[in-house]
Amino acid sequence: MDVGGGYGTAMRRALELAAHGPLTGGNPRVGCVLLDAGGGVIAEGWHRGAGTPHAEVDALSRLPAGLAPHTAVVTLEPCNHIGRTGPCAEALIAAGVQRVVYAVADPGAASSGGADRLRAAGVEVVPGVLADETEAFLHPWLTATRRGRPWVTLKWAAALDGRVAAADGTSQWITGPAARLDGHRLRGESDAIVTGTGTVLADDPSLTARDAEGVLLPHQPVPVVVGARPVPSNAALRRHPAGLVEAGPRPLAGLLDDLWRLGLARVLVEAGPVLTSAFLRAGLVDELAVYVAPKLLGGPGLAVGDLGIATIGDALDLDLHDVRRLGPDLALSFRFQGQTGVRMQYGLEEPAVPENGR
Repeated sequence: MDVGGGYGTAMRRALELAAHGPLTGGNPRVGCVLLDAGGGVIAEGWHRGAGTPHAEVDALSRLPAGLAPHTAVVTLEPCNHIGRTGPCAEALIAAGVQRVVYAVADPGAASSGGADRLRAAGVEVVPGVLADETEAFLHPWLTATRRGRPWVTLKWAAALDGRVAAADGTSQWITGPAARLDGHRLRGESDAIVTGTGTVLADDPSLTARDAEGVLLPHQPVPVVVGARPVPSNAALRRHPAGLVEAGPRPLAGLLDDLWRLGLARVLVEAGPVLTSAFLRAGLVDELAVYVAPKLLGGPGLAVGDLGIATIGDALDLDLHDVRRLGPDLALSFRFQGQTGVRMQYGLEEPAVPENGR
């Protein structure tokens, strides 16, 4: 039997459509399925990114001539504000939709209220269908929007003993090409990438997102450098295709507030132990992305420095969210206890990656 009052199948299809949308750009990934009076699917749509039609409007634009939508099944409550596009609630009303089914309420201060607008126009509203699945799917965006700061992923690559550099300071190629390529995927799914001036001066990173052949991915995160020292004029970051933000020395919470106001909702932190530890001490990390290589390095080059933890009872407790095998390495994802979200199936498949992937 179908779940969600008979709309579970359509909502699950809407979630599949939503997954086609981009993670970056500050907007949620939303899918919409339009049904006729008999419950048959007559059009589908999804949101393709900031400035493009929202899922409901996209679906309405794909209606075959002569067919009228009776029910709209949407993963997120239709918006009720005018931004770069018009309010979806009004578009559904104008199209003559008689029932709107959605999974999760829109938490945005400016965009919420679509359900009330629909009811006021005489449209039947059915909320909460597949709410748990949709909450998990949209967890990073919903979390960021509800608290008004970006979702922060802290990433490092380390040997099995937690070292990110050898005794002489060398740190390149701790992990293999498959893990490095996955790290570039993370960059390509982020709006901004934060590092410290110490890392810039020591490693001169490019912080670009590249494919296995070294070609730039379509989306590039904005590099943000924190610290008192300036970025050298000949640094690779000066040539970053997304520009460069020099944030200077400042409170990290204020930095994230500014990035949020710029529409940068997903932030990746790739930094040395000083800045890494500062983010953790401040409680500003939502997810850890850790790549572990089957190596032992020893020495002082740890990924994380002092966190001010004096006793085991004060340890930061994490939940293992995902684990994958990437060639000889492991990719581990952790979230802090209490966080929820899509828990991917554990897989040990080894993707084919060219040896020059980095």
